[in-house]
Amino acid sequence: MPSLPAYPVDLRPCIPVRLDEQHEVFGLREVLIQAHRIEDLALPLPPAHSGVLRMLTAITAELTGLDDPDLSLEEWHERRGNLLSSGRGLKAQDVHDYCDASTWDLYHPSRPFLQDPRLTEQCTKTSGINKLVFGRPAGNNLQWLSVHTDTAPWPLSSDEAFWHLLIQHFYGAAGRCTTRSAGPHTSGRATAGPLRSTLSFHPQGATLLETLLMHQFPYRGTPQHPADTCPWQEPAPPDPVHAPPPVTWPKRLLTGRSRHAVLLIPNDDGSAATDCYLTWATQHPAYPATDPYLIIDTHTQAKAEDRDRPRRADADRALWRDLDALLLAGDESSTQRRPAVFDTLNDLPAPVRGRLRVRVCGFDQDGRTTNRIWYTALTPPIWNQAEEHDPVAARRIASCRQAAEHLGALLRTRANTAWNETSTPAADGASPAPRRGAPTSRWAREALAGYWPHAEQVFWDLVHQDADEASDPYPAFARTAVAALRQAVRPDLARHRMAGPALARAVRALTAAAAPTAARTKAARRAQP
Repeated sequence: MPSLPAYPVDLRPCIPVRLDEQHEVFGLREVLIQAHRIEDLALPLPPAHSGVLRMLTAITAELTGLDDPDLSLEEWHERRGNLLSSGRGLKAQDVHDYCDASTWDLYHPSRPFLQDPRLTEQCTKTSGINKLVFGRPAGNNLQWLSVHTDTAPWPLSSDEAFWHLLIQHFYGAAGRCTTRSAGPHTSGRATAGPLRSTLSFHPQGATLLETLLMHQFPYRGTPQHPADTCPWQEPAPPDPVHAPPPVTWPKRLLTGRSRHAVLLIPNDDGSAATDCYLTWATQHPAYPATDPYLIIDTHTQAKAEDRDRPRRADADRALWRDLDALLLAGDESSTQRRPAVFDTLNDLPAPVRGRLRVRVCGFDQDGRTTNRIWYTALTPPIWNQAEEHDPVAARRIASCRQAAEHLGALLRTRANTAWNETSTPAADGASPAPRRGAPTSRWAREALAGYWPHAEQVFWDLVHQDADEASDPYPAFARTAVAALRQAVRPDLARHRMAGPALARAVRALTAAAAPTAARTKAARRAQP
């Protein structure tokens, strides 16, 4: 009798890592056992990297006892500090005992990992393997730069199926999905995954274990009922009929908030997934929860339920523009809050704190179905410049970033105004009033495209100035904005009679932003279109 297909992710090599300056691929058990030697994860898909980090963080919390809600704050920090200073890895037997207690097989007949076997009965048809894979066209979507089609889908290797399974649980789309009937609910619509369109900030150390210990955060809530567990520790898949259990710390918060249900269909030997079901996991509203690795923007004028929103991933926004949001502790008047995990980093041992970098994983998506691009970046060591350790440096970084943003916004406004003055001059010679909601002009787009790369270099030059030589950042960014605008307008100067005068007025407005603070405020008011 032929054996059933199997792919246990705890044993099969499915997680790429960097070890001893080489790339290796390990199963989950080996990743945990070797975490004190592994330098970093090496997953090629940033959202999968972010998902695996959350998964490993939840497991590490249990293996180290840092998930004990009865620990006082002082005891919690002492335990983590001892773990960071010991140089030892996780106990191999503890890892084996943990993994032996759960099912990790992607194709297990009754309890497939992070999947729901009931979908074969509750869905009338499969979704197609292309629906699972981010980047492949599915259904009626057009085929642009992909060789894949829904009429002849290629199988997906099981290690990649594992990565995309995680991405669906964290970043899955809202809207139309395969229809599922469960109890009184029959629906073909799902809601967005908990991390959809967000930007994650992950503290990173010298080894993977150090990184996972930096990812921990102490419990500050009320007693948790029911007991906190990860989805793979539950005896059955999530109930699609009743409301999901409340979000608990840290396991459900990190791994148990998926809005999607998936079931992979393997080939004969389990080396690849050939089809899948992808549908909704619950029709109940999501519980409010704040992921500890997201910057939270506060919109004071919005409705109460919309005031705190995770910062959206934007591939057009350079990551240095978020640096001050990580370094500033913030107060009740702040319009942004750094990720909660960064509030726990000040008690790290000094050597660990000195080498702390930040891994950024972003997935630029809309709120429903469109996926634009994913990206990742790694900062240099930054935590010694946090407000708690070097308030002068942190405030300098914040002031330089604010100056760059101010001049970037002014450049957009003045470029649009100059374009309007050139293309549709008012009859009396006055500047035409900008239309509310008008699209960004070609001059503004080209000027901003030239401004921001140069503004980054200006930013770092200003930040690295000696404290006694630190200058007002506005003049430097104003010069950068003027140069970018001149470059954008230059091709049209000979073709449009009004382009020269419009450019001159825009340059005067940008130059006014380089004046001393009091004069700059008055000039900015006069420069308003």
